[in-house]
Amino acid sequence: MAIPQKNEERLITGEELARWTDFHGELVNGRPVPMPMAGRSHATYQARLNARLFAYAEETGRGLVLGGEAGLYTRRNPDTVRGADVLFISHERYARCGPLTFLDVAPELVVEISSSDNRPGEVAEKVEEYLSAGVDRVWVVSLRRRTVQIRRPGAEPETLGIGDTLRDEEILPGFSLPLSELFRD
Repeated sequence: MAIPQKNEERLITGEELARWTDFHGELVNGRPVPMPMAGRSHATYQARLNARLFAYAEETGRGLVLGGEAGLYTRRNPDTVRGADVLFISHERYARCGPLTFLDVAPELVVEISSSDNRPGEVAEKVEEYLSAGVDRVWVVSLRRRTVQIRRPGAEPETLGIGDTLRDEEILPGFSLPLSELFRD
């Protein structure tokens, strides 16, 4: 299936996007949005978070961890499919997923890594979409500031710095990650 050109107005579905093997990006309101590959810093922090969350999921048996821009529907008709840097989904929620390529059930946690190549407002827009779609927590990792902002539906953001420890006893009981470990050079 050919990728629509910029001037082409036809909207596509998430199912159509899943069949594109030569496209790297997201689907926003039915329109494909190309995304650049992650840089070294972004990939390093993504791998660290993925490894820590994966180890937690394996040790506790509480759920699954997906990384590498895992596709998640945040809206339907027209479809929006966002690529989460890392996500955690419980076995209970995962069991409710349909047969689609991308997740059609909101995970408990999405990690969004913000780097210098993100345009202003892009990360905030994604965070709001994730929360509106039913995600319980979004961790926004700022590589420039070396902080993690925790977002919850209907709550003020909480920002953690290098001396803090990332925890969430409600959705990840027993998980902890000192930010000094995450942001080590």
